[in-house]
Amino acid sequence: MSDVVAMDAESGQPGLSQVERVVDTFVAPTKTFTDILRNTSWWLPFLLAVVVSIGVTFTIDRQVGFGRVVENVILDSPKQQEQMQSLPEDQRAARMKVMASGYKYVSYATPVIILLISAIGALINWASFNFGLGAKTTFVQMFCVWMYASLPRLLSGLLTIVTVVFGGNAVGTNPAYFMPDAAPWLKTALSFFDVIGIWNVVLLVIGTSIVAKVSRGKAAAVVVGWWVLIFILSVASAAMTS
Repeated sequence: MSDVVAMDAESGQPGLSQVERVVDTFVAPTKTFTDILRNTSWWLPFLLAVVVSIGVTFTIDRQVGFGRVVENVILDSPKQQEQMQSLPEDQRAARMKVMASGYKYVSYATPVIILLISAIGALINWASFNFGLGAKTTFVQMFCVWMYASLPRLLSGLLTIVTVVFGGNAVGTNPAYFMPDAAPWLKTALSFFDVIGIWNVVLLVIGTSIVAKVSRGKAAAVVVGWWVLIFILSVASAAMTS
């Protein structure tokens, strides 16, 4: 029986369709994550992520070119900039070409990367809640929560497409955007306070709380705790490599 007409065993109410789940993630997330207890299907948010990620890559490839992307990356890294300037012109051009190809292929492989990151994130959350808090959730439930909680990140991709195609100014969603000349470690730190990223974290707290059947406070302690750890490691790495 399709999940459009399937009934929730506990409430007796019709289950949500995949489209309803996606919509409710933005307007009534509790409904979406509660429905995951009934059905752990995650194909639609993944399909949307594939479409948007490929759309972003194709748009950048056609409108900007990955050569320009690499140039911007190097400009943001004093160490890389110094290394490139120390090379003879022919070697510099060859390295730029290799880097551009690498960025291009990795960008087109984003759907695979999304699956890998989602699997790792879900595994960490599953282990944290089950072994740390004594919950009895499943890996598939946590994976499904991760997929739906990541839906707001599609907005970043859509904003990128619109900006590149229409040539407007990029929309800054974190403080780092407004401080282009800040030190790399500071820009990394500020980038974590991204509106869409924080939205993602809030949804993860709500979703994990529901499927693990623990309080929001305990769920926040786990999810935000991992966020803080990644924040510290990322800032430290940026400081050491800049």
